[in-house]
Amino acid sequence: MSKAAVSARNVRKQYTGGVLALQDISLDIAPGEFVSILGPSGCGKSTFLRCVAGLEESSSGELLVQNQPVQGPPDNIGMVFQRDALLEWRTVEKNVMLPIEFKKKKVAAYRDKMAGLLKLAGLSDFSRSFPGQLSGGMRQRAAICRALIDDPALLLMDEPFGALDALTRDQMNVELQRIWMEIGNTVLFVTHGIAEAVFLGDRVVVFSPRPGRIAEVLTIDLPRPRKLSVRETPEFGRYCTRIRELFEEMGLIDEGNH
Repeated sequence: MSKAAVSARNVRKQYTGGVLALQDISLDIAPGEFVSILGPSGCGKSTFLRCVAGLEESSSGELLVQNQPVQGPPDNIGMVFQRDALLEWRTVEKNVMLPIEFKKKKVAAYRDKMAGLLKLAGLSDFSRSFPGQLSGGMRQRAAICRALIDDPALLLMDEPFGALDALTRDQMNVELQRIWMEIGNTVLFVTHGIAEAVFLGDRVVVFSPRPGRIAEVLTIDLPRPRKLSVRETPEFGRYCTRIRELFEEMGLIDEGNH
């Protein structure tokens, strides 16, 4: 049996006050796999990501990262949030180096790694710029570099492009795919965008409304690297149609009045 990067068995999360966020989540994510978690707002997808990150404690069930029970933030993970959370008074390179400083590692030993990441993200010319001098997409690329600087085996992304305009979001989808294909780590990517989930994912895990359950898991059989034009193909359309059908069955989309 191959070792899963993330393994969840009957994971349940209930908050103080009685709100049940997650119910019976069972999922294995293979090393190097890109998994999109898709669902409506409030369905528990970000809660599940936070449980994997050790920022929330699941109420019951079993949750393993790299075959170790999650008890606080696991080693060797990186996280990217919807807001880039860059420190405005630090340059791009000093923002990227923050995790190294926090772990009290030698910054000098990571300079080559940082330069490589900035080159990969198209930010080599902006290493000494401050966040206020960057576009939204560039800021998010810097946040991704920061998450990758310490070679995390698992990258957790919580709607990282949700605040971007549509064109920049498309560009970031292509950029993220390219960086992931180059690095080859495991990615768990939360979104509420159907096309984004299908474009990026090896699999798309569809969550039901709260309490979040796994409604269906779709394997996305589309060759990589994927260009944005793949979204115009019948194959891509079939995946999106199936997800919309699931949302209709859940009462999230009403096509009858249009």
